[in-house]
Amino acid sequence: MGIFDKIKEKLSHEFIDIVEWLDYTDDTIAHRFERYQNEIKNGAKLIVREGQTAVFVNEGQLADVFKPGTYDLTTQNLPILSTLKGWKYGFNSPFKAEVYFVNTHLFTDEKWGTKNPITLSDERFGLVEIRAFGTYAFKIADAGKFIVDIVGTDNNFTNFEINEHLKSLIATRFTDTVGEANLPIELYAANTSELSETCREVMMPEFMSVGISLEKFYIENVSMPEDLKKEIFEYSRIDKIDLDKLTKFKTAKAIEAAAANEGGTAGAGMGMGMGFVLAQQMGGMMSPQMGGQQNMQQQQQAAAMPPPMPQAVQYYYASNGSQTGPVPFEQLRALFAGRTINRDTLIWKSGMETWKPLNEVEELKQFLGGNTPPPLP
Repeated sequence: MGIFDKIKEKLSHEFIDIVEWLDYTDDTIAHRFERYQNEIKNGAKLIVREGQTAVFVNEGQLADVFKPGTYDLTTQNLPILSTLKGWKYGFNSPFKAEVYFVNTHLFTDEKWGTKNPITLSDERFGLVEIRAFGTYAFKIADAGKFIVDIVGTDNNFTNFEINEHLKSLIATRFTDTVGEANLPIELYAANTSELSETCREVMMPEFMSVGISLEKFYIENVSMPEDLKKEIFEYSRIDKIDLDKLTKFKTAKAIEAAAANEGGTAGAGMGMGMGFVLAQQMGGMMSPQMGGQQNMQQQQQAAAMPPPMPQAVQYYYASNGSQTGPVPFEQLRALFAGRTINRDTLIWKSGMETWKPLNEVEELKQFLGGNTPPPLP
């Protein structure tokens, strides 16, 4: 053996390459191992740390992928690369290949939001606009696919480079999901947990198509214009309370306000609104020194005024399993004539203990006798 052969043998044992990547950043997703002319020696050590995956690429083609561990780079550990290189009987000289290290830890607290308002159609409020924002977390699930489809030849790929793409994807799929959910507008803000999970399931396949796993998706806030909020709150309160009690309550508050404003227009309005019903009571409480003639005049004025109009009866009716109303008698007649309700429709009014079919409510039986329109042609 010549002196040069001995030197070559010694160097081949002492200068074994180590292929590894120490990540000192929080935002790097993929890093290409830099080697002069991309040459890697036979038997070089490949060190893949926890939270990493190493991907070998040969002339643009995906080759071998390595999970955490330490490997000797020989034909035995590089079956795909060996096939691509045509190493039937092994190799002894350095070989060229690109090695990418992919960060597989969880990238958390990534922000997303709708750049423009989302227009939705609501049965009660018509077309409405909402905005939403939140956070998401992802990690690389298929390092080989991610390198080929997303990274390409980028030698240092960060999450900033893909965040804009992911945020656009999320905003688009979120818009589609809330549009198809067809929820009442007030329920979007109250069901963010269920909506978040639904959105994540919808988006997952598209993320996985490029090797990314959407691990978490959170909707932190669904906002809408202030005037719409007020309208929804008012509708919610009215829907929950008894309208008859609300009317009585507001009447009592009006009387209280009028009494506190003696001598003003509010006091005069209160007096007229009460229709002289309190005149007799007030006359009885007056001092006798005011004279019987004045008391007599007040009583005559009260007698000359008509009593207050009786309050119209309001009816509720059942439609599609929910309570609808109240509506006055004439409107109920119109609903019957228009076949919106029929003889079996459940009806309730103040004073009834239970709901009854229309044909069992005494004053509504007149709808049935000869007033039923003929069938449409």
